[in-house]
Amino acid sequence: MIKAGILGGGQLGRMLLQQAANYPVETYVLEADAKCPAAHLCHHFVLGDIRNYDAVLDFGRRVDVLTIEIENVNLEALEQLETEGVQVIPKPAVLRTIKSKILQKEFYQQQQIPSPGFVTTQSQAQLQQWVDFLPAVHKLAEGGYDGRGVQLLHSPADFKSGFDAPAVLEKMVDIDKEIAVIMAVAQDGTMAMYPPVEMRVDPYLNLLDYQLAPAALSQKNVWRLEAIAYKLAKAFGSPGLFAIEMMLDRQGELWVNETAPRVHNSGHHTIEAHTTSQYDMLWRILLNYPLGSPQASSPSVLINLVGAPGHEGPAHYPGLPQVLNMQGAYAHIYGKTHTKPGRKMGHVTVLGTDVVDLVRKAKQVKELLTVVTHPSP
Repeated sequence: MIKAGILGGGQLGRMLLQQAANYPVETYVLEADAKCPAAHLCHHFVLGDIRNYDAVLDFGRRVDVLTIEIENVNLEALEQLETEGVQVIPKPAVLRTIKSKILQKEFYQQQQIPSPGFVTTQSQAQLQQWVDFLPAVHKLAEGGYDGRGVQLLHSPADFKSGFDAPAVLEKMVDIDKEIAVIMAVAQDGTMAMYPPVEMRVDPYLNLLDYQLAPAALSQKNVWRLEAIAYKLAKAFGSPGLFAIEMMLDRQGELWVNETAPRVHNSGHHTIEAHTTSQYDMLWRILLNYPLGSPQASSPSVLINLVGAPGHEGPAHYPGLPQVLNMQGAYAHIYGKTHTKPGRKMGHVTVLGTDVVDLVRKAKQVKELLTVVTHPSP
């Protein structure tokens, strides 16, 4: 039986392990939190820091194939494991490129992937040199996650919000729609693309509020998006699952924003709404099985459940029974015992028939279900 390791034990690792039960695989998880969402679902839980060289090296030597659920891992250890014959998916070289937004943007430029213009800055003071580049988005080179590490700069007065560390200053796009597409790449190089989805972002939390699948795009834009996604996935030269976030501007141009080399929030809906979920697809890649079909079986809407403002403490989910009473609704609670404002605590996928129906259902879920620190009266 193949031994497979996952670096990280959050909700992505949890959902990946839920799918692992269908395969002949012995699972290992490395995570610093013994009560993490994935801890009780693996065969072997190892307490340790995924950023620590020795912890990752020792862990990786126990398994045949190794993957990640978050990019913030020790790359030097993964590179050493690769030289020792452990299969790391995606390859460490890809992780090194993607982990740094500076290297990622340079990679798009080298591969002629359409992405907004950019310059790099090493300090907050350097922003003063780029007044003519505004409006722009300042993105921390490393460590940003779920909207953190991103600042919108409209005028020099906003420079005080910029980062005093290596970062990318990227031309702001006049966005019409934010799109995500997931590419699956098998060990033999075979590729499959999931239908693109449209992400609706919470402007206050700067993270996904809900998303519609499939995205409402013209056939011309679907073809262009497909060409970009296949070209980028091939350029990485690695097996794995790649979530590519794009922007469609008001002039009809498509731009790649960034790529996540793993299962992703934008693919949660595939569990119920697609022939092969993103989690099933990744296991097929890790275990060297044929790719599954990425075809959708139903239109869907995915709603993120995040901690309500003003609530920090033990998590409760008032409204969950009412949501589960909705036709076509599926709830996923991530098992995090502690909630705080804006923290991802779960998601709901609802199957529907058209955009109007799906948006109505998304609003209904948001009105019914909140994540708070005490039961509602």
